Amino acid sequence: TMTPNEPDNIRKAYGCFATGVAVATTLGADGARAGMTISSFNSVSLDPPLVLWSIAYDAHCFDAFSQADHFAIHVLGENQQDLSGRFASRDEDKFVGLDCAEGLHGNPILPEFAACFECSTEHQYPGGDHVIIVGRVRRFEGRELDPLIFYRGEFHGKGNRIG
Repeated sequence: TMTPNEPDNIRKAYGCFATGVAVATTLGADGARAGMTISSFNSVSLDPPLVLWSIAYDAHCFDAFSQADHFAIHVLGENQQDLSGRFASRDEDKFVGLDCAEGLHGNPILPEFAACFECSTEHQYPGGDHVIIVGRVRRFEGRELDPLIFYRGEFHGKGNRIG
């Protein structure tokens, strides 16, 4: 048994829980598009339809999301590992070359996804080194794509390691 003051070990233990991989997008106060890869996405409630995700205080686009009234969450398909890497990077414009649609309130909507949830920000809660954002789903779309899964530090699809 280990104590939680060992970050590398607790990170490995957290990695035992398989998660989907998603990209959150929004428009910043300056109108610039912002996006980041997340694995903390989860459904909260069906009535009303609520989802949550978390963002680190030191995330490059923290200000854009913490001040946003609206955002979109794109659940990635198993063939979108490259998109996960793109939005996990600290590159300035992660949207270069992507043919994004304009969603509710101008939020950028990625061209491909397994599911997309367009949300209004309902609540924000402090959570250690992160802020937990709860969104009310205003519009959504699901597609027939198998999801990209992250487990023990590796990507998986259809039960197999990929990449």
